[in-house]
Amino acid sequence: QVQLVESGGGLVQPGGSLRLSCAASGSIFSINAMGWYRQAPGKPRELVAAITSSGSTNYADSVKGRFTISRDNAKNTVYLQMNSLKPEDTAVYYCNADQIATLDGFGLYDYWGQGTQVTVSS
Repeated sequence: QVQLVESGGGLVQPGGSLRLSCAASGSIFSINAMGWYRQAPGKPRELVAAITSSGSTNYADSVKGRFTISRDNAKNTVYLQMNSLKPEDTAVYYCNADQIATLDGFGLYDYWGQGTQVTVSS
C-alpha cells in the first residue's frame, strides 16, 4: 500500500506565502505523476499543479506565476510553494500520486492524501 502525508497548511494573510509538502511512503519503486488539487466549500475539486518524474509541469491558470511545484524523486516527495496568496486560494489542498510502480512489480493508480487546510485571510 501507499500512503501520502501532507503538511504545511495554515492561516496566512493575503500576499503571504506557504509551502506545502507531501511525502509518499510504502513499497514504492517510482511515481510518474504527482500533483496538488484543491477544493473550496461548495466547489468541485480542481487541479492546482502537477509534475512528472522527468520534471514536466502543468499549472492552473489561476496560480501561474504565483505557485511553483517541485519534487524530490529520491524522497518521493512533492512540494508546492505558494506566493502572493489571495483569499480565493482558500481551500483544502490534496496531494495526488498517479502511475505508481511498486517494488514487487505492481502498478497503482490515483492515490490521495488526507488534505491540508489553507486559509488566506486578514
